Amino acid sequence: MQLSGSITALATPFTAAGDIDFLAWERLLQAQLDAGTQAVVVAGSTGEAAALFDEEYDRLLRSAVELIAGRMPVLAGTGQSSTAKTILCNRRVAALGADAALVVTPPYVRPTQSGLLAHFRAVADEGALPVVLYNVPGRTGCDLLPETAGDLSLHPNIIGIKEARSDAERMQALLPLRRDGFAVLSGDDPTAVRAMLAGADGVISVASNVVPRSFRRLCDDARSGDAAAAQAMDEALAELYHFLGVESNPIPLKALLALDGIGHGLRLPLQPLSSAHAGQASRLHASIRQLEERSRSTAA
Repeated sequence: MQLSGSITALATPFTAAGDIDFLAWERLLQAQLDAGTQAVVVAGSTGEAAALFDEEYDRLLRSAVELIAGRMPVLAGTGQSSTAKTILCNRRVAALGADAALVVTPPYVRPTQSGLLAHFRAVADEGALPVVLYNVPGRTGCDLLPETAGDLSLHPNIIGIKEARSDAERMQALLPLRRDGFAVLSGDDPTAVRAMLAGADGVISVASNVVPRSFRRLCDDARSGDAAAAQAMDEALAELYHFLGVESNPIPLKALLALDGIGHGLRLPLQPLSSAHAGQASRLHASIRQLEERSRSTAA
């Protein structure tokens, strides 16, 4: 499997009563398919994986696999603080039909680099699925260094890395690892164009939940080397990037999705978007719908 292009880290829509809204989930998945999204992540951090019970997680993933029916890869977020628990989670999602596992560095426990090597090798050896490494130090408290990622990239069952650090130096250090069978993916929307123009294979995106057509176009332009077109789309999305960071992810994202009728909120300890940002959400929603329509017309 060679991952590339526009990959969406899906939000999980809930009903007003707090249950998973499976009708809204199917609408979200279908919108990604219609827009040409090139892979999706189910139950990552954007999908509030930590707030899902096991039976909910399983049903969410199973429904995505059934609806997508092989038309694009389905990745499942499986990273746990324990190596043994991560392996069991990988085996479970493999049985449910996931194509690969997105495995974050073990949160909270802050392993050493040798601990990270041992962890990811064990998961890749025993977890029954291809593994995409995920480095997001701001959430986990540990940083998977490029040298460690380089060692792990040689494992035949480790197929890529999602790097959420935004500094250009980090991406430059990872790009030499790219080859058939190992993808270097941005995990930071505001710097994804820069990363792809430098040679990254694609981006695992939050923004593409609400602008999937525009994001597919942005990725196509960046990966083909059309810097002017990619940067123009990037500028058109700059306000969206900023808004998605005004409160913890996925709070702002779910406010925008709710305006599309997809979901009604979050689970504690996350709270709905504060009233101070509600006006911005409404204005931005109108502008991104126009941008998506322009992207639809251009594609047609």
